[in-house]
Amino acid sequence: MPAKLAEIVDEFASAPRDVVLEMLLEYVDALPPLPSDLAGHEGMEQVPECQTPFFLRAEVQPGRRVEMWFDCPPESPTTRAFAGILAEGLTDATVDEVLAVPNDLYQRMGLAAAISPLRVRGGSAILARLQRQVREQS
Repeated sequence: MPAKLAEIVDEFASAPRDVVLEMLLEYVDALPPLPSDLAGHEGMEQVPECQTPFFLRAEVQPGRRVEMWFDCPPESPTTRAFAGILAEGLTDATVDEVLAVPNDLYQRMGLAAAISPLRVRGGSAILARLQRQVREQS
């Protein structure tokens, strides 16, 4: 797992349970805006496991670096925060680093104690689809 993502996981895992949700919501605005060529979700994959409309796209760049984009409505802060954690924690990550992220990432962060299991499953589905897209391109 990339060092930045591991740091985020450790911060959450060691935080008191009563502040975990507040910490999660700090990542709502970590999503960069979509480039114009992805407007309307052209070329993006929807994640149907999410309760809200959620779209993602990953591209393996030269040097095996992964570039990723996420789109989720602002009125879905928990789902946006999941994506924000990935966007921040996987910035400049390599294919191998993205594929090494454990599928129980959000459980390791202690989020299962702060949010519903359905939301955690949605976050895990985002990660799984991201990794599948990376795997298919590498």
